[in-house]
Amino acid sequence: MPLAELERLRRKVEAGDALSDAELAALRAEAASSPGPTLRLAVAHALVNADAEREALPLMQALRRDFPEDLQVRLGLARALLGLERHRDAEGELREALVLNPGDPEVLKVLAVLALRQGEAARARAYVAEAVERDPFDAEAKLLRAELEAADLPPSPAPQEQVLRPEFTAALTAALGRAGVTFRRQGKDLLVKLASGGVGRVDVGSLYAAYREAPGPSGLTAHAEALAARLGGLSSGVGPTGVALESLRPVLRPAGFVAGTQGALFRPGPAGLEVFYVLEDAEFVRYLPASALVDSALTLEAVDAAAWRNLEAHPADVRPVVIDQGEVRLAEAFSGVWAVTGGDGYDGARLLTKSQRRWLDAATGGGRLRVSLGRREVALLCRASDADSVQMLTALGHAPDGVPGLLLMDGEGLRSE
Repeated sequence: MPLAELERLRRKVEAGDALSDAELAALRAEAASSPGPTLRLAVAHALVNADAEREALPLMQALRRDFPEDLQVRLGLARALLGLERHRDAEGELREALVLNPGDPEVLKVLAVLALRQGEAARARAYVAEAVERDPFDAEAKLLRAELEAADLPPSPAPQEQVLRPEFTAALTAALGRAGVTFRRQGKDLLVKLASGGVGRVDVGSLYAAYREAPGPSGLTAHAEALAARLGGLSSGVGPTGVALESLRPVLRPAGFVAGTQGALFRPGPAGLEVFYVLEDAEFVRYLPASALVDSALTLEAVDAAAWRNLEAHPADVRPVVIDQGEVRLAEAFSGVWAVTGGDGYDGARLLTKSQRRWLDAATGGGRLRVSLGRREVALLCRASDADSVQMLTALGHAPDGVPGLLLMDGEGLRSE
């Protein structure tokens, strides 16, 4: 690749822009023959720019192992972890980065944003103050300081690309609290109580991407206030013509899932699980309330059939993965464990579709499989006869909002033992 073209791709990544598939492939090819971390790190950042943090994370972790004293590698890994809302792990990487380079302004700024996200304004101010002291001409640090000093007042307009995702999330949750909108964090999403009943699941990543693409003139705080007002008045997805059946998707949840106490429509599912239904649109994903059946004259059977029919049309790739110290990452070759990699929250339910089962059989060779739904964002599988892999999935455990234990998948579907 000509040096000028390579430099153009690097600058595009540094600006936070997403690469095309062809550009990313070209950058990967160059990185494969490069001995240092620079191009490999650019590939990982390009994936983060495209909201593919799950794919970027194993690349960042490999770079950390190969270049443990490289500050930019540590910052890149922290960025990927923050994108996955793994704040504690990100903070650990950042603190180690400060040991490598005490007082580094870039590290201090990210720590400040993280502290702000966690509601620790005093700690955020201390980090920002140190960053400004180290580099009085750092515009981003001064912008953070001004916003912290302004408290609840709207900040002065600023270049939109300077707003990091953790800062955006902090501004949004603060605005929701001021607006009196009931919400709680759930992984990378927010669960918001809808004005018309039920619960809406808000994808913060998509809102942040929309904010970066079309910034408003009034700054981050004003934008967050307007967004909170919209979320506070969000309907349940039932309009004058009824439920938009084409946007329905089923999701599997553990028995007693919290949304069931907030009016969401559900039915008993396999293996003691419950099937809920979500309504998608360009910006929001929300649980369909039980009241939708009355408001639209639909039956539970009709809703259920439409949701599964929609999911049937969108199977996801099945890839080998490895589990390293509790982390799931893609493997280059057969590992004994596979993951359904849709990454959209529906992978557990996909296991019950015929189209996904064909993908599974092609990847695993068919037969009885053990299944872990312990993590909401990924469905993991191994052959039931593979004792080592079964033990690995068992040892992985489950997240607080995941399904405990392992399930069995065979010709009869998904069931517990």
